[in-house]
Amino acid sequence: MPVNPIFEKKNVLVLGGAGFIGSHLCEKLLKEAKVICADNFINSSERNIDHLLQLPDFEFIKADINQPLDLESFSELENFKLKFQGIQEVYHLACPTSIKNFEQYKMDTITAQSAGTKNALDLAVKYKAKFLFASSSVVYGPRREETPYFREEDVGVVDQLTPRACYDEGKRFGETMTETYRQVTGIDAKIARVFRTYGPRQRLFDGEMIPDFITDAIDNRDLVIYGDESFDTSLTYVADVVDGLMKIMKSPPTIGPVNIGTDSKVKIVDVAKKIIELTGSKSKIVFEPGMLFLTPLGVPDLRKAKEMLGWLPLVRLEDGLKKSIDYALAHKSLLGLS
Repeated sequence: MPVNPIFEKKNVLVLGGAGFIGSHLCEKLLKEAKVICADNFINSSERNIDHLLQLPDFEFIKADINQPLDLESFSELENFKLKFQGIQEVYHLACPTSIKNFEQYKMDTITAQSAGTKNALDLAVKYKAKFLFASSSVVYGPRREETPYFREEDVGVVDQLTPRACYDEGKRFGETMTETYRQVTGIDAKIARVFRTYGPRQRLFDGEMIPDFITDAIDNRDLVIYGDESFDTSLTYVADVVDGLMKIMKSPPTIGPVNIGTDSKVKIVDVAKKIIELTGSKSKIVFEPGMLFLTPLGVPDLRKAKEMLGWLPLVRLEDGLKKSIDYALAHKSLLGLS
């Protein structure tokens, strides 16, 4: 199987490609590659990729990565000539991340990080493809006030028996499996530690505060913060995250884990106020008890990304919020807004 493409464009597989970040990644990759998007729609939406389906270099397959995936059995992928060209890159973003429905998807979450990651890595081994595992800032454990900035060398402290450990410890295990495959098989496998991300196509009505703020503000409903006025976080616009993932994929095999995020914090209440201002809304801000999957997180140290990738987040928060609001307004009928 050829490591380099024998035709004009490389073949890239995006697992979880119909999700929030995955759909933006597919869109950007199409500028340089033919893209296979695989998803099972457990926690994503066909709406995210509708605008890509008519493109000749894009193909969607409904598949569950928790089961072994035989790409060559899908007749719709004939255009990709997999038997001759194979796959050059595999991005593994498949994992449920529902906030309000976290309990419902626990088994899907833990298997996506274990069996799913193994199946994804086996595909990379079969095709001698580059591989990227989308990990998370949760591998560092809870925020530590004495060291608020997490460096890639920091050893995380995660309780493997908590109610949300299927995600937190699952991401840690996914990293371990990725690195073990790199050591044993010699494949070019990399790890991106993604911090809190926002932007168009985030799930609505699921506890994701930024998209819910926007839709509620448009309809002049109360903006609900799950926590108190001290709740702060770092926020990175999705286009910056996608750019970071692609730079990591192109980096040397020995780069190790890389933080992708924003190295400054913002109070959620200030974000809510800005959205009210930008939408001209009459909404009020209210506070409700916090949720298990929505907690304050640490802030990334970005020295490695800046020095080794030449990457840093470029989109200002206000500009990213405007883009997210514009998306919501342009899709009002689809989003069920008045």
